[in-house]
Amino acid sequence: MQRRHTFLALLATSLLGACAQPVPAEKSKYIGEWEGLAMALLITQDGSIAYKRLKGGVATSISGPLKRFDGDNFVVGFGPVTTTFEVSVPPHQDGTDWKMTVDGVELTRVRRSADADAT
Repeated sequence: MQRRHTFLALLATSLLGACAQPVPAEKSKYIGEWEGLAMALLITQDGSIAYKRLKGGVATSISGPLKRFDGDNFVVGFGPVTTTFEVSVPPHQDGTDWKMTVDGVELTRVRRSADADAT
């Protein structure tokens, strides 16, 4: 588990110079490190995104700058090459946990960035 956190942190750091759009204040609940069944997602305040998923024996990973939010969904990519992450349930508090559903997978926030707005 520690390796995954280190990997995501290094990946996010390498993206700092990319042309990311910072996460708008009204979407600050998206910021943090999220985990679910065979999926990990990191969204930083500066708009860097790191995603990893294992589905059907195939590993997919995407890292890049946030381009924009479309409603609850968010778009990541460079120039014309983009990926839209479909958020069917936006970030919300469930007891003491924060959850959201992305691309059909329920994720739980395991860590929130210190520079994110308090919620």
